[in-house]
Amino acid sequence: VELAIRAGDEVGCDRIDELTLAAPLVLPEQGAVQVQVRVGVADEAGRRAVTVHSRPDGGEELPWSQHAMGVLVPGVDAADIGFDAAVWPPAGAEPVDLAGFYEARAQDGFVYGPEFQGLRAAWRRDGEVFAEVALPEADGREADGFGLHPALLDAALHASVFTGLDSDERGGLPFSWEGVSLHASGASAVRVRLSRAGASAVSIAIADAAGAPVASVDSLLVRAVSPEQLGGPEVPVGDSMFRVDWTPVRGAASPAVESVALVGPDTFGLADALPDTALHPDLESLTASGLVLPDVVLIPVAGVSGDDTAGSVHDLVARTLGQLQVWLEEDRFASSRLVFVTRGAVS
Repeated sequence: VELAIRAGDEVGCDRIDELTLAAPLVLPEQGAVQVQVRVGVADEAGRRAVTVHSRPDGGEELPWSQHAMGVLVPGVDAADIGFDAAVWPPAGAEPVDLAGFYEARAQDGFVYGPEFQGLRAAWRRDGEVFAEVALPEADGREADGFGLHPALLDAALHASVFTGLDSDERGGLPFSWEGVSLHASGASAVRVRLSRAGASAVSIAIADAAGAPVASVDSLLVRAVSPEQLGGPEVPVGDSMFRVDWTPVRGAASPAVESVALVGPDTFGLADALPDTALHPDLESLTASGLVLPDVVLIPVAGVSGDDTAGSVHDLVARTLGQLQVWLEEDRFASSRLVFVTRGAVS
């Protein structure tokens, strides 16, 4: 949110119309990441697309991973954020006991370091939650370097667990923001009002101690996240899964198998080398035969050469993909191995 608003300021779009988070940006234990924020050209209404990508620092050969996408729009005049923060705590609000709050969150899997433990007090009143949030003193001195310090905004969201969100979403992370405006910058301590904006969403109003607007969010949708989604790969995958490679096998003994089947035209004369191999025109006929499925199923993939067109290559790839999909959809193949056989793929 901070990055998107800052980028929007450069082009006169100081309001986030929407921002959807596609994936968490997981920081490595060592090293750094490069972050790219891109703002598109304006449409007739002045709206601009915005995206946030990252890649490992030093990984110029790796593709960018997308973390967020949304729309920026020209802002409106600073509006009434909907509550009088100068009256504090709000009249009629009941205090919430925060003893052990962050310890309980840690037991749920959310361990906040001292910089992010900014929730100081909270109150409830008629479906609303009011919170007092502040940065640690050291981070407070850095608040001037941000529109809205990310740790301050994050701490303001901690009180959302008291708004009555669906139980599955109370441990959730921000997923989709709508109508985000920054009215003042540099705050190190704020007063917050949160209210329900749906079963899994809250609206947020943030003001300073004098009641002046700091930021407002029409709707923040949260979603539950598993620890696995936050793990991140130990080694960036990049394009490695898609690299074309060829490993010659010389002098290796063939693995012992009980049975082999050959599917499709015997382009390479495999049946001559494997006289006991059963022949089938396609995978569907193999499964329909009612026979015990073999240990290994061979599918010849004839290469293209000469004057064959790119369309022939496309057709061959499409047929091979179709065979692979049939294989993966058939539970009976779980104990068999599929082998695509080709030759002449490399010089």
